[in-house]
Parts: sequence; structure tokens; C-alpha cells
Amino acid sequence: MYGVVTRNEDETEWEEFDRAFYEVKDVSGRSSEPLSEAVSMISCFGDNAAGEENPDLVPVTPDGQPATRERTYFDWAYVCPTHEGYREGLLEMIADSAAVSSDVRLDDIGFPRPEYCYCERCNERFESWVRDRHESGDGPPPAETTVEDRYAWRAEVIGEFVEAAADRIPGRTYMTLYPDPYEGHLYERAGIELSSIEPHVDEFVVPLYDTHYGTTYWLEAIASGFEDRLQTPLSVELYAVDVGIDELIHAVEVAAEYGESVLFGYDAANARATLRRMDADAREGVEW
Repeated sequence: MYGVVTRNEDETEWEEFDRAFYEVKDVSGRSSEPLSEAVSMISCFGDNAAGEENPDLVPVTPDGQPATRERTYFDWAYVCPTHEGYREGLLEMIADSAAVSSDVRLDDIGFPRPEYCYCERCNERFESWVRDRHESGDGPPPAETTVEDRYAWRAEVIGEFVEAAADRIPGRTYMTLYPDPYEGHLYERAGIELSSIEPHVDEFVVPLYDTHYGTTYWLEAIASGFEDRLQTPLSVELYAVDVGIDELIHAVEVAAEYGESVLFGYDAANARATLRRMDADAREGVEW
């Protein structure tokens, strides 16, 4: 099964693709109306416009460094997952999209990196969480908390959001995962605890992007790692912009061994040409 990820409405209807993911909200903050025949794709905690307009939304490290695209490691600005107003707006957008097309893909879920977030709001909520756990006998006193306690609290924050979002999606809930299958890495990096999130997700999507795909052993290693870790179906998303067709075909052949489907990102024309070439190659060799 093959699909496309696109910002262009007409490309969602191309017959070469079995399904289409349409960006209703992307990391720039740009939004579009959902389409009835496409999966609505919503960037949840990646939002350049929101971060620029309201710096209070942006997660910070203990020494106050914001998670903006000017910082090392970040291609876009992040929004703190504990901001109630922003969360409510996201959940409303998810519900509105699901009313048009029942399937929704949750993109950019989680905290930016292990060192986020230490804003005043997060600190207060973490301290309250620690006190409640201690009073119930489930955790240490506030003075004895460790970074592991902070990780556990973050995982609850993200798990509660994913559950709330999935409750608003009557169809299939998709969720994008950062391409790091190693044990504990998603938990420490983003606050994603797969065991608690999987019951709310129908299919995960892992983007494995390269601008060339000259080698694919790394693609196989990451995709197979996720296949081992997940009980939930997995799809692999490939980058299609300016990638040679021969190289893209090779990447598709590898990804297809592990994914429920293979998705092509952001160049539907190149993806269509690739699928047509694959179809033509499959017809070659017939002897009469």
C-alpha cells in the first residue's frame, strides 16, 4: 500500500496513492481546511507562528534556553505541551478535522528534548505531581526527586494528551514517531512511553528522510527496530523531494518489508513517477 503526504488538495485524489495525508496544520503554523477524503495531519507541538507571537508558549531549559528554530537541533519552534490554552485549541482542531474526515494523524507529539521543559508552569505542575504521589505513598518526598521523576511526569503529560486526542477521533488515529527505536530514547527525549500510548493509536508513522538514499542499511536498521518494538501497525514515510527515482525505488523496496504502507513526503509528482516505474518494471520479463 502506498500513500502521499501533501499540502496540495488535488494530489490527495491521484489514483496512484491508496491513501493521502493532508496537512491541516504544519510546523509553520499555517492551517488549511480538512478534506473529507484525506487523513487530516496536524502538527501538534511544532508551531513557528505561535512561538513567535507568544514566547510564553515556548519550552525552556533549566537555564532559560528556548526551543526555537534558532537553537541547535531544532528546525522549527516548539510549544510547551502543558499550556492549557494551546492544548484546548489543538483538541478543538482535532475534533473539527475528525468531523470532516474521521481519520487524523497526530504529528510532532512530545517535548522537544530531554532538557525541556522547565518553564514556571511546568515546574509548578511537576511539584504538584510530586506532592500528590508522595502523599499517596507512590513517590519520594519533593526534596528527593530525580530526573527520572521528571521523565515520568512528562510521560503522563504526553500520554494524557494523546488519549484526549484519540477520544475525539472516531476513525483511525495515526501518530508520527521520531525515528529513534532504541529502548528508552523516545521516553527520555520526548516523554513518549510507547506502552501507555499504543492502546490509543491505530497506526504509527516513522519518517525516514534522506535527500539521496544512496545507501539504505540505516533505513532497514531503524524500520526493523520499530517493527520489533511495536505491537501496533507501522508505516514508513520517505522523502520524495528531488530524490532520484532509482534511489527512491530502492528505499521503497526496503521500507515495504517493514511497513504497513510506504508513504511519500511532499513531492507527489516524483512519488507518482516512482510508482509508475515500479509498475512498469514488474511487467517486464514476460515471455511469449
